[in-house]
Amino acid sequence: MDMREVRIGTRGSPLALWQAKWVEQSLSHAYPQLSISLVRIRTKGDKLVDVSLAKVGGKGLFVKEIEEGLLAGRIDLAIHSMKDVPVHLPKGLHIQCIPQREDPGDVLISRNHLTLEELPRGAKIGTSSLRRRAQLLSHRPDLTIVPLRGNVDTRLRKLKTMDLDAIVLAAAGVKRMKLEERISQSISPEVCLPAIGQGALGIETRVDNGEVNQHLSILDDEPSHVSVRAERAFLGRLGGGCQVPIAALGTISAGGTLVLKGLVGTLDGRKLIKGAIEGEMGRAEELGTALAENLLSRGADEILREIYEEEIARAL
Repeated sequence: MDMREVRIGTRGSPLALWQAKWVEQSLSHAYPQLSISLVRIRTKGDKLVDVSLAKVGGKGLFVKEIEEGLLAGRIDLAIHSMKDVPVHLPKGLHIQCIPQREDPGDVLISRNHLTLEELPRGAKIGTSSLRRRAQLLSHRPDLTIVPLRGNVDTRLRKLKTMDLDAIVLAAAGVKRMKLEERISQSISPEVCLPAIGQGALGIETRVDNGEVNQHLSILDDEPSHVSVRAERAFLGRLGGGCQVPIAALGTISAGGTLVLKGLVGTLDGRKLIKGAIEGEMGRAEELGTALAENLLSRGADEILREIYEEEIARAL
């Protein structure tokens, strides 16, 4: 490998830095001759800490400034949580690899280690995710959902300061920060299907940076990459973002078959349209698009139209 310096762009949150340092260590182990540095970049999403992502643009808020650094040549690669990455990337950039995925599910962290079923009637649960909100209310309509943003530590602190009964977080972030002992319950995907790309890291590079692209291949995990590609194709066909309760999870069976489950729901959780599809791993995008078409034909199109019309009306 001829190059001697690699600059990794990352957000400055504890979790983002953990992710970037993991990539740094993995590359250093494989290529000890490299000089690798982390470049912290503050994104718009980091600045708007008290505003719902659904109200200020959703996906893209945590990646735009980092992608600008990539395009300008200030950094050589960027580390993202794939759930934050928009389906359509800027021209000249691509997701070069996706390492092995961490647990893609959600976890409940409650005051007294109560499970979702054990929480009292009317319990207050903190989350700003419309996806989680819809599915939690579908499972237990009596719950009170309280908007909650911030990094993992901030949300754990707000569990007490906001007098919440519980909060829901991505399992991956909790586990990467070594906070497993705080988990009261791993929520089944049958109750709460995860966000597109949740638990997966994406390493974004310039398409024309052949040397970096070639050597990053050692970090790519095909089952994880294929699963996320299918989920993103599903989301892409639906045209949704943080403003709509959309969820999907791709898994690879022991026999190498891709199984994709997806969901579109109303904001109040009264209607969830679910579906599943399976097929060969090489058909990831095709399967994701087909599942989206299936849900659209069964009423998801009406849900999406109503939500977008409400968003437009509020903006006027």
